[in-house]
Amino acid sequence: MSHAADRYNSDMNAKPGSKAAAPQPNAAAKLHAPLARLLRPLVRLCIRSGMTFPALAQLLRELFVNVAEHDFALEGKEQTDSRVSLLTGIHRKEVARLRGAGAPVHEAPAAVSLTSAVIARWLAAPEFTDAKGEPLPLPRTAEDDAPSFEQLVASVTKDVRPRAVLDEWIDRKLVTINADDEIELVEAAFVPSGEDDSKWHYLGRNLHDHIAAAAQNVSDGPRFLERAVHYNNISPKLARKLEARSRELAMDALKTANREANRALAKDKGGDARWNFGIYIYSEDADEEGDSKDDNRERGKEGGKEGGSS
Repeated sequence: MSHAADRYNSDMNAKPGSKAAAPQPNAAAKLHAPLARLLRPLVRLCIRSGMTFPALAQLLRELFVNVAEHDFALEGKEQTDSRVSLLTGIHRKEVARLRGAGAPVHEAPAAVSLTSAVIARWLAAPEFTDAKGEPLPLPRTAEDDAPSFEQLVASVTKDVRPRAVLDEWIDRKLVTINADDEIELVEAAFVPSGEDDSKWHYLGRNLHDHIAAAAQNVSDGPRFLERAVHYNNISPKLARKLEARSRELAMDALKTANREANRALAKDKGGDARWNFGIYIYSEDADEEGDSKDDNRERGKEGGKEGGSS
């Protein structure tokens, strides 16, 4: 589910663990193969979106300097251009030019934050859901504190008129108006559409958190839950069936987590921590990925169908 009740703007620069952890022996060599694999779909996205290699290289150069400057500073010592250059392999003069510029800002646009918070409440609050936990159709307004769209928006913010939110959501096809003139949340509202600019925000936010969790799990320190059930060498028909069923299971889990978090939020004093519970589903045909044929060749040595949990 792309939407969550946020008290904050998502921070792409959030970082777990100690600032100056020593590199593990041979870690760079071990990282090469998985990094090449995880970057392949991102490179494909860059080419498809018109982002050239020089543009990506410049972004990486800025990020290398920014991360080394802020995440790997030695306690009690001033971070120097020479040390940043040593950590990153970038020339000291280039480091001096880039330091202080900061990493690109990736805060959630205000409209995305508001939409996420209102939808999350609609999916979680008992007064706006039915006995099965599904979002109720809501009248525009109601008397005697009865559930309504106006009350829903007002429970999240009083800075924006409910009518303005409704007009935007109708335009974005997040809601429909039924025969009884009630407002219904459509399932597509759970996932940003291809035409919705919020998809770019969630691409960065969700992938950042997934990669941050995975990176922490191959480093020292507490481990995050990051598991997958995977089956190879199966028929396309079975892959489609498993994808459809896993979507149902995933949505049930996300709605349950959202309801419990929303209830707990009412008693929370607030702070600077954040939490993200994410699920992804992926399937492909063997000839769709450049690395799939190689994977299949390796799997073919063992023969037969293959499944597991990792």
